[in-house]
Amino acid sequence: MPDMDGIEVCQQLKNNQQWHHIPVIIVTALSDKEDLARCLDAGADDFISKPINSMELRARVRSMLRIKSQYDRIQDTMQLREEMMQTIVHDLRNPLIGITLGCDSLKALDISERGKQRIEQMGKTIEQMRFLIDDILTIGRIEAKKLVLNFTAIDIVEMARSIIADFESIILSKKLQLLGEFPTEPNYISGDTHLIRRVLNNLIDNAIKFSPQQSSIIIRIEHLPENPDRQDLIKIQVIDCGIGISPEQKQVIFEKYEVGNIVTGISQIGLGLSFCKMTIEAHHGTISVTNNHPKGSIFTVLLNRMQQ
Repeated sequence: MPDMDGIEVCQQLKNNQQWHHIPVIIVTALSDKEDLARCLDAGADDFISKPINSMELRARVRSMLRIKSQYDRIQDTMQLREEMMQTIVHDLRNPLIGITLGCDSLKALDISERGKQRIEQMGKTIEQMRFLIDDILTIGRIEAKKLVLNFTAIDIVEMARSIIADFESIILSKKLQLLGEFPTEPNYISGDTHLIRRVLNNLIDNAIKFSPQQSSIIIRIEHLPENPDRQDLIKIQVIDCGIGISPEQKQVIFEKYEVGNIVTGISQIGLGLSFCKMTIEAHHGTISVTNNHPKGSIFTVLLNRMQQ
């Protein structure tokens, strides 16, 4: 082949999401073990050395076709499972609506103060369940490449101030401080308002969960002006003084159902950070976590700044 050899063709196929599942058998005159290792490293599923024995070639092709058939069945099963899960999760919304209406009706009754507190607690739990359902559905749409983002101009500074106000009662009850370090002027990004707000809510909620009493959580927003190495960016950081994340967990913390250090009494489902990562990447941004010395974590989101 004039432009690339068989190993390069194999690499092209295996790096393409549309074709990577197709089995590749490399037929080669190479016999050196390093060359054969290159074939496998390129993604080849098998190889045959020349001269070719037709009976061996047919047997290996049949073997690859059996493997491909098994792969297809597994993919079909996983797709069916995913569709069933999405249907079930979507249907969970209906009973939640009924429970919410019931709580609203109870609030109108003349009941004791303790009863009102219980109803208020039920309402917050229902809201958490609704957010979880929304996160699962959004993750499913992103994975299926069916998520449609409603892009609008978002003043991320104003949004952060609003979120801090929303968390005020929780912060007081937990004996924490939620501080904002913001530019004085508005800073705009282009994004889906609902999803970006959910990302910040998730990051702050996690920081609250794992922060000790009398400590501070900081939301910091910075404008990183364009330079030769990168675009004009907005950096959003959520900084806590909590239990931190181990080096091993940092490698997987954004994967579905992966959780950090297990803490008794704190719900850790392992979907919140996965939702954040998928949402930010859908907005062509990045999210990462580093240590907050001497203790705690810093979650950093980078998004493209919208030119005004």
